[in-house]
Amino acid sequence: MQIWRVNVENQNVTQEPVPATWEHLGGRGLQARILLDEVPPTCEPLGPYNKLIFTPGLLVGHMLSSCDRLSVGSKSPLTGGIKESNAGGTTGMAMTLLDMKALIIEGEPRTKDWWVLYLGKNGCRFDPAGDLVGLGVYASAARLLERYGNKVSISLIGPGGEMELRAAGIQNLDKDRVPSRINARGGLGAVMGSKRIKAIVFDAAGGQKQPLANPEAFRAAHKVYTQAVLNHPQSAVFRDYSTLGVGRMSNAFGGIPTRNFSQGTNPEFEQISAEHFREMVLERGGEGDPAHACMPGCTIRCSNVFAGEDGQEVIVSPVEYETVGLMGSNLDINNLDVIGRMNWIVNDLGLDSIDVGAALGVAAEAGLMEFGDGQRAIELLKEIYTGSPLGRMLGHGAAMTGRVLGIKRVPVMKNQAISAYDPRAIKGTGVTYATSPQGADHTAGLTIRAKIDHLDPKVQIEPSRNAQINMAGYDSLGVCSFAGFGFAASPESIRDLINARYGWQVGMDFLQVLGREVLLLEREFNRKAGFTKEDDRAPEWMRREALPPTGAVFDVADDDLDSVFNW
Repeated sequence: MQIWRVNVENQNVTQEPVPATWEHLGGRGLQARILLDEVPPTCEPLGPYNKLIFTPGLLVGHMLSSCDRLSVGSKSPLTGGIKESNAGGTTGMAMTLLDMKALIIEGEPRTKDWWVLYLGKNGCRFDPAGDLVGLGVYASAARLLERYGNKVSISLIGPGGEMELRAAGIQNLDKDRVPSRINARGGLGAVMGSKRIKAIVFDAAGGQKQPLANPEAFRAAHKVYTQAVLNHPQSAVFRDYSTLGVGRMSNAFGGIPTRNFSQGTNPEFEQISAEHFREMVLERGGEGDPAHACMPGCTIRCSNVFAGEDGQEVIVSPVEYETVGLMGSNLDINNLDVIGRMNWIVNDLGLDSIDVGAALGVAAEAGLMEFGDGQRAIELLKEIYTGSPLGRMLGHGAAMTGRVLGIKRVPVMKNQAISAYDPRAIKGTGVTYATSPQGADHTAGLTIRAKIDHLDPKVQIEPSRNAQINMAGYDSLGVCSFAGFGFAASPESIRDLINARYGWQVGMDFLQVLGREVLLLEREFNRKAGFTKEDDRAPEWMRREALPPTGAVFDVADDDLDSVFNW
């Protein structure tokens, strides 16, 4: 495989051999290594010295269920530190077919023109994108598929990325060519916007699957892993209830964000529960689907397609728990149809629904909307399209919104909005939010399923540490966190798949060895960027404001937080 390097200043595209120190890394880990090697940690995230990096994980490209995920990384304009954002869809697979170990986009454009970056086996070029400027993600994707054919993979930004908003992400096509899979967190869409790239078209026509060092051993390990995924009871839960299924657990723990994180249970939860969602989808029929795969070959199918009352109009795909938590319960909006339409707008803008949902909660706290007023929430979201000061404030996320409006209860750590698990009630996840180099991100190490007392501050460090190590490893392999249930049931599979794919001789602890290396690389980048242990803390209001109904505060000791990465 090769490194594809794109310079947006002179519009050169080159292919280079992979340096020896990069060979054993992929996905999130490779991005950390590249950023440390090539990006000044103190640089301006939207300036010429930052780079935008696309990397498939080490196991991407072989139709392993839930193992074709894409990592996009950069210095974050939101957190000021290292950022990797992970997504499903088809881009990761396309990159491997193009023999692309990493795509590095660097430099600063000479003009204000917008471009489509076309990458294929038979040539690479910058195509004018003037007709796409200002268009939402859905209209842009449709026009690009008409122009380049429906077999390409596409990564693109919406108006949020064009405006370089700090909550902007990068959308990717799912297996049905819908731009529904977003590298959402950390403002990476703003970095892409700063490079004046509206979309990247990956044309894998003529590409080849990556060779296997030992095909027979790979097939055997593939079979073992697939059966472990299919047979695990959690796979059936995700297939029936998607990511929404975790909502009931979060509500029961007193950890679902409600009315700008002022409460931990939602008395109207049943109206937005996974069970109610599934009933609605099945009753409406038509285009709706409660079990949908975001990438080809996934047997878990944790995504969904949400249709309107007649079953014909697709409102949005997918509806995720995080969106229901932050844009539903957090705003006291308990109507799935309203939440779905809000979700569509945020997707079309190309923004992170977590950070925008948290921003709306802060806005409601400040009186810009009433809690429960879905119509006003939609009006505020549409304001972002206009580029007005109000719209830009919301599009920059919760931290900026809180600063502008003078609100103290702002649910962020390292300037990034926390996910839909209140850290006062689910304290291990709070440890992850506070200490992860990635900022407040549940995908960096969710602990809600750990067999511990989630309210006991003294037992949270090890679950968070282990979850962070494992997730850093999975993100480097290109593996969905839900596939982790299958790998946990067949722990030899990772070793056997990696050795058969590359001809390496890794041991049973490869996932943990890889995860630790990645976390140390990320922490080193953040250290050089100016981060200290004081950045690994929850906001003061979470440490003193009790959360109903448990009365919990985030009271994990600072010394314990400082010990997370002591191994």
